[in-house]
Amino acid sequence: MTSIQPQHEEKRFALRMALRLPVVVSGRSEDGATWSEPTETDDISTLGALFQLNQPIAQGDSLYIRSHKPNGVPVEVKAQVVRVLPASYGTSRVGVAIEEPKEAWLRLFVAWIADDNIVEGIGD
Repeated sequence: MTSIQPQHEEKRFALRMALRLPVVVSGRSEDGATWSEPTETDDISTLGALFQLNQPIAQGDSLYIRSHKPNGVPVEVKAQVVRVLPASYGTSRVGVAIEEPKEAWLRLFVAWIADDNIVEGIGD
């Protein structure tokens, strides 16, 4: 019997949630110039995020991600690009792993899950 192997073996073990969270991503271009781009996540996990960018990005690049908790408290973390896939209209889907502070990202993730569950529970 022949088995079909997936093209990309799934290596993620973190809890992941589809969430359109507004973020501002910043980094440095190849010539050293800093850039900043507002976007929103496609999903987030306890260890990273997936979002689209117009800015050219390469696997291994370091980025800074700024967002906020539901109560408005700002969060900024450093992340490393672990996956870059083509997306529509010349953008890229960028997967990042949070490098530091991981605790701040975990608290952001938990805050949005708790907030989402409270809102969903109201209508029940």
